[in-house]
Amino acid sequence: MHGKVFSYKYGKRIRSCEIIMAEEVVLLGFWASPVAMRVKIALAEKEIDYVSREQNLFNKSSLLLEMNPVYKRIPVLIHEGKPICESLIIIQYIDEVWKHKAPLFPSDPCERAHARFWADYVDEHIYPNAQLLWARKGERQEAAKKSLIESFKALEGELGDKPYFGGASFGLIDIALIPFYSFFYAFETLGRFSMEEECPEIVAWAKRCSQRETVSKSVVLDQHKAYEFVLELMAWHGVK
Repeated sequence: MHGKVFSYKYGKRIRSCEIIMAEEVVLLGFWASPVAMRVKIALAEKEIDYVSREQNLFNKSSLLLEMNPVYKRIPVLIHEGKPICESLIIIQYIDEVWKHKAPLFPSDPCERAHARFWADYVDEHIYPNAQLLWARKGERQEAAKKSLIESFKALEGELGDKPYFGGASFGLIDIALIPFYSFFYAFETLGRFSMEEECPEIVAWAKRCSQRETVSKSVVLDQHKAYEFVLELMAWHGVK
């Protein structure tokens, strides 16, 4: 099997043309998937070398179906031959297994629970409303846009004047949310609103996060490219 291997040690990205699945860490993902981007960021923060196995979302591989037979979706982290599924669970696994660098969760139990709450909030509000925004038209699209903006404003309130959601430290909530920065242009274009006007602090936070090497190498910062993918996705689903 072929793939790509990445290393973030010493700020370098290493590519190998031929990698076998016997490698210790393998990520099944897709370049435009925000949940796969989360895992890439977490691995980069921990400086973990891994093999990236890009998946076809419209023609799922036998490997993906074998590694995630329940949900049959990405991302899947394969560590020493064992699969871990669902992005937030994968991030927790990464943080617990590789403790040598960059803790992704707060050490305090209450703060850790708080971080999990807001990471779940992203999954329950940003992700579904974003999907509805480009899958619906008319009043239903307007409702999705309103809910999306309200959700971002709630996150903006949680962020406050802190540089990151965890304060001085980049962590779980930041990792959960920052991949959606790739789709800000798509949100604005399809929803006909301005993220800068509606949620300026979230935009400033996103730009700050994008300056981190672990984010810039893991997230699609070309928002027009991400928008083109959304249009392709809409066309595939028959949305005009």
